[in-house]
Amino acid sequence: MANDEKLSITRLIAVPAFITLAVTLLRLVGELQHWGMPWFGNKAGGEGAIIGISWLPLIFGPYFAIKLAKAGHGWQSSGKAWGFLGLGIAIVVGGAVLALTFLHTRLAVVSIIGFALMLVAAFVVGFGWRALGRTLLGYAFAARVPILIVMYLAMRGNGGAGWGTHYDAVDADIAHLPFAEKYFYSAFLPQMTFWIAWTVIAGTLIGLLAVGITRAGKRPASSPATA
Repeated sequence: MANDEKLSITRLIAVPAFITLAVTLLRLVGELQHWGMPWFGNKAGGEGAIIGISWLPLIFGPYFAIKLAKAGHGWQSSGKAWGFLGLGIAIVVGGAVLALTFLHTRLAVVSIIGFALMLVAAFVVGFGWRALGRTLLGYAFAARVPILIVMYLAMRGNGGAGWGTHYDAVDADIAHLPFAEKYFYSAFLPQMTFWIAWTVIAGTLIGLLAVGITRAGKRPASSPATA
């Protein structure tokens, strides 16, 4: 049964993961070719460029949610699903405060704990709707692991000078650090914590809304009250 569930999740995220990889590669090519804003941004953080994968959970979250609900793997309690989503958001906010406050200080370990809390939040959200949580976690890692590979290659490119994309752009505060530390702070930590949490939280939020609207639309009209 467990193997069947894993296989179904793998099949469910396969096409979205492929689309996400294609968007990642398109963005890389666009930045290497300097196609420019608003579609592509080469500075650290990506400048909010339109072509990117951070928006995709807003599309794939409801896609996964509706698919799972139709297959009989919907939430057991909408209140529980919304409650764990709220708890996850609270944990992310707390983790982000720790991460940003103590990043690049002598208490960097506290910052790392903050990042770890953000990853914990992604799992916490899944307790509200387990099937959707597992699906979004699988998709999140499928989306972000290729980013880690691209960032490694980009940061190593041109003899360590980088490719000139947002994938190898780092903040001035850590530009002087050895490669391993730069990669850890600018690539591994955010990709494997914050962006995993963002994918699960954003996908769950829009997924819950989409299923709620779908169910409301199918609900029969109430009968008039009688005296």
